[in-house]
Amino acid sequence: MKIETTTQPRSEIEADMEIVCVVEKNLGHPWAEEDKKLLELSGFEGGQDETCLMPQSRRIYVGADSLHHDDIRSAYAAAIRALRKTKAEHVKTGLYLGKCSAQNIKAMAEGMILGDYEFDAYKTEKAKHPIKKVTIACEDFNGKSIDCEKAKAYVDAAVTVALATNYTRSIVNMPPDDMTPEILGLKAVSLAEENGLECIVLDEKGLEAENMEAFLAVSRASHHPPRLVHLAYKPENAKFKVALVGKGLTYDSGGLSLKPAEYMVTMKSDKSGACAVLGIMKAVSELKLPIEVHGIIGATENMIGGNAYKPDDILKAKNGTTIEIRNTDAEGRLVLADCLCYAQEKVAPDYLLDFATLTGACVVALGEYTTGLMGHDRGLKHSFSKAATNAGELTGTLPFNRYLKKLLKSDVADVCNISSSRYGGAITAALFLDHFIEKEYKHKWLHLDIAGPAFVEKPWGYNPAGASGAGVRMTVKWFEQIVKQANKEDKSSSH
Repeated sequence: MKIETTTQPRSEIEADMEIVCVVEKNLGHPWAEEDKKLLELSGFEGGQDETCLMPQSRRIYVGADSLHHDDIRSAYAAAIRALRKTKAEHVKTGLYLGKCSAQNIKAMAEGMILGDYEFDAYKTEKAKHPIKKVTIACEDFNGKSIDCEKAKAYVDAAVTVALATNYTRSIVNMPPDDMTPEILGLKAVSLAEENGLECIVLDEKGLEAENMEAFLAVSRASHHPPRLVHLAYKPENAKFKVALVGKGLTYDSGGLSLKPAEYMVTMKSDKSGACAVLGIMKAVSELKLPIEVHGIIGATENMIGGNAYKPDDILKAKNGTTIEIRNTDAEGRLVLADCLCYAQEKVAPDYLLDFATLTGACVVALGEYTTGLMGHDRGLKHSFSKAATNAGELTGTLPFNRYLKKLLKSDVADVCNISSSRYGGAITAALFLDHFIEKEYKHKWLHLDIAGPAFVEKPWGYNPAGASGAGVRMTVKWFEQIVKQANKEDKSSSH
């Protein structure tokens, strides 16, 4: 689907169908008056994401509760999904500008790209995507005006981020036998070749040379060897250096602490953190943001076998910390521990972020749709949460405290891989990772537990059933936010 902008009035654009957004159930919308009586007759009320197709006037109406960007994003996703049932190839629409024109224009484009996504790689009958082109007239229903060149730039940027999100979704949705650690590594190599990124891939010998005993222990019982991927985007005059670390469990059986059968289904999604890192690297390099970004992925499987690591084992991480294993299903944190050590040693970043489907406890705490945000620096957490809200992703901050950290105490090693209490599991998992964050990076580190939103087995908003691409849009928005702030500070210091 190609999305373009035009200075041509909306009424003069020839298209198969037009999307008209009904805001706040106002059927007196200036672009809807012609069909008002028919809309009322059909029972259309204009509730959020409610659609009504009017073939005789070549329009589809969709409801939005407000002009908030996320309502607009969701409405346009719903409209595109409904139009997929038609044979319309060319669609037109006008603008619905709210408090921030850029946010709303981006939301419209993102909604259409995200709403048109469907994972059908394994279906004999493929999904229908009839719409080839969408034309957005630079004409707002409330009479606001915007420069069309600016609108085009906003649309192009939004399409880039949305396509990177869909790229992430597709990798997460791939089944474990078709997306092994080796194949995930090759996916990263392909991305590096296509987008001009630096790329290093370490195999088992490479991991041994880096003293990543915790990472290697998780992989021992798998037929598929592990991979550590290090991608780097290095633009000239970068304002910041950021390291992103992603958990890449291409499948998690729980190991010897075996999961119940019903919990094993969907465990292909345990690589969502790694896939988010790939999607972010794709978007950042295509947007050419002035930030040096390093994407580090720990890819492996957690399986059972005669050589599987065991409860009661004591492992040594890359930084020398010894870990008592009391549950082999708390494996993602072991992989992340070594990868976080690697990131600090090799990159020395200004900011360090990790992404992981780490705990079911986070889903219990915040629900399926919200990412858990944890770290030591209040300002950093607030900054990222603001960016997430502006991107349309939900986050909730979970607070650290010294009492929970004491629950990771081990009598036989430096730290235990699980807490001695069943409560506060999302926080204690993050506090386990904190043992591997050096003092100088404590206030530069942010942990994102995406276990809830990364993979949901039913559609929600503009997300289909399955992978959502959680983490991509909010991280790119945060990058844009800190660059904008840095530019402001540069200007003020120069006066």
